[in-house]
Amino acid sequence: PWWNPAVEQQATDRAHRIGQERNVFVYKYIVRDTVEEKILKLQAAKRELSEELISSDDGFIKQLTREDLELLFAATHSNGRE
Repeated sequence: PWWNPAVEQQATDRAHRIGQERNVFVYKYIVRDTVEEKILKLQAAKRELSEELISSDDGFIKQLTREDLELLFAATHSNGRE
């Protein structure tokens, strides 16, 4: 699995290319207590956060704490670290 769920979804979608007439099956083999399992959990958390942010319900915004806002808007250096 990829760190970024969108990248993994894009790779899966490429299998469904134009002209593909057969069914396409994508399998992920994940072993318990491995890095891959942790990546899947991270992907699920990212997907959940993304869905909450995109939803029209503003209840999520009201639940943000000051710490959440500081984390979201913290300055990031050019090396990707805060």
